[in-house]
Amino acid sequence: MKKYTIVLVALCSSLVSFCQDISPRLDTLLQAYTALNKFNGTVLVSKGGTVLLDKGYGYRNVANHVLHDKNSIFQIGSVTKQFTTAIILKLQAEKKLNVQDHISKYFPKFPKGDSITIENLMLHTSGIYNYTNDGMFMKNEVTKPASKEKLMPLFQDKPLDFSPGTKWSYSNSAYLLLGYIIESVTKKHYEQVVHDYIFTPLKMTHSGFDFTHLQSKEKSTGYFAVNEKDTLTAPIVDSSVSFAAGAIYSTTGDLLRWHQGLMKNIVLTSAQQEKAYTPVMNKYGYGWGIDSLYGKRVMMHGGGIHGFTSNFSRLPADDICIVLLSNNSSPALTEITNNIYAILYNKPYTIPQAKKAITLPEEKLKQYVGEYTIKEGLDLSITLKDGQLIASPTNQPSSVLNAEKEDHFFVKEHDIRLKFTRNDKQEIDGFILYQRGMEVKCPKIK
Repeated sequence: MKKYTIVLVALCSSLVSFCQDISPRLDTLLQAYTALNKFNGTVLVSKGGTVLLDKGYGYRNVANHVLHDKNSIFQIGSVTKQFTTAIILKLQAEKKLNVQDHISKYFPKFPKGDSITIENLMLHTSGIYNYTNDGMFMKNEVTKPASKEKLMPLFQDKPLDFSPGTKWSYSNSAYLLLGYIIESVTKKHYEQVVHDYIFTPLKMTHSGFDFTHLQSKEKSTGYFAVNEKDTLTAPIVDSSVSFAAGAIYSTTGDLLRWHQGLMKNIVLTSAQQEKAYTPVMNKYGYGWGIDSLYGKRVMMHGGGIHGFTSNFSRLPADDICIVLLSNNSSPALTEITNNIYAILYNKPYTIPQAKKAITLPEEKLKQYVGEYTIKEGLDLSITLKDGQLIASPTNQPSSVLNAEKEDHFFVKEHDIRLKFTRNDKQEIDGFILYQRGMEVKCPKIK
């Protein structure tokens, strides 16, 4: 008995030492991102059943100076999709539907519905037009309640982007249809079904759908921007508009309960989860992005909805759950998640630091002045005013370009970098835009 006691004490001491070392490093990382206005929200990190970080950073409500804590409530956007696919798998197990059913079974008038399956909808391989690409609708209608009869015409009669099953393209419309199918076979509202199958069994008591009318002191205000220059409040997207594609609100604690429920096979069996976590195209399964890290499988999904961004990542082999919920349009959540994993596995990582601007003479700044194309319909005009370069995107606010060194510029208020490129004559012929983890080549047009 004494030998077992010694081993147990050693294991406990090792775990305590691990937590004492890891938790401050995680906190330092998040403090750095917060100080640079790259994060504003709450974070939960759990490994092996031990919560290593569960904390709020920045403001729940800027105007009222209310700080975040671990109880802050956020819209989680497309993280909703994994809940929708879980319900589909539950209903299939109950023989109320089959993922190989064609959607014509549920929507007889849907064009080419006899060639699109429920599985296509879950995998984003349906080819159905994504209704959130409709700029006018997203600008003018998202705060208003919307019925199926109002939303389906936004995408139903548009040509398919490709033959179902042949390519991959993200489609929120497909997930609206999944929600409508769930309602059709259960004869209940989608929201009630999610409560019955998931929220109630897992005691996710701080999760729901109608964020517009949520009355709670923990409710976060959503912002398009929270930084030194701007505090721009975002309108709330009505839950009937985002629906089964992105309507859920939740907390870090409730999403940890979701992770724990999956680990214990409470909602879905291990076989059902294995099916959901099997990527078909573009590293995507049933409402989950699938990848590998340090030789182990990772399941994740991000979310973005007016005023809120989120990232939910799991590494089941080591019982790791990382939840980042932000009430501003932060592009850095994937980067933060990757750095958290690096800390957990004692790998190299970088704590972000503020970029330092230098002053370049006007003669050098003049060479960057001109018109550039970012993508079709979006150009960027760069002008010189009072010794500063001013970048003005089409129909968007202007920003100052700060020089880090010659040909390298950044925008202080946003995580945006520009690296100017040159031709054989050493003339500026464009720039590379670095934003939200993407690199976009932008040629100079005049």
